Amino acid sequence: MYRFGYKIRINDLNYGNHLANDKVLQIAHEARAAFVKSLGYNELDIEGTGMIMADAMIQYLAEGKEDDLLTVEIAIDQLRNMAFDVYHHLILKDNGKSIAKVKAAIVGFDYQNKKVAPFPHCFLSKLKQMM
Repeated sequence: MYRFGYKIRINDLNYGNHLANDKVLQIAHEARAAFVKSLGYNELDIEGTGMIMADAMIQYLAEGKEDDLLTVEIAIDQLRNMAFDVYHHLILKDNGKSIAKVKAAIVGFDYQNKKVAPFPHCFLSKLKQMM
């Protein structure tokens, strides 16, 4: 499991003075990008293949406030040649309370030819080790 730290900023808040719903998806994306970078790649170039998000589901569980420190835990599931699911769990660092859960379906994509593409074996092997 990969862990990513994040501090909720003032511009992450909505008019209710808590973590905005649209920011949850942005935090998940930032954590996922850091995860891919930790494997030696970036989302646009995984040995010639990029990543694209096919769908996302968000479950909101509790409020996050300005300056709250979050841990985003990332887990991989449903690993296939051209796609996999990423689960992001946003947790308050100080008390372990769940803020939100995000599930995103990630698909291999050839941005030059604008079509779905398989992920390289080396990348899939690294992801398999995370499961």
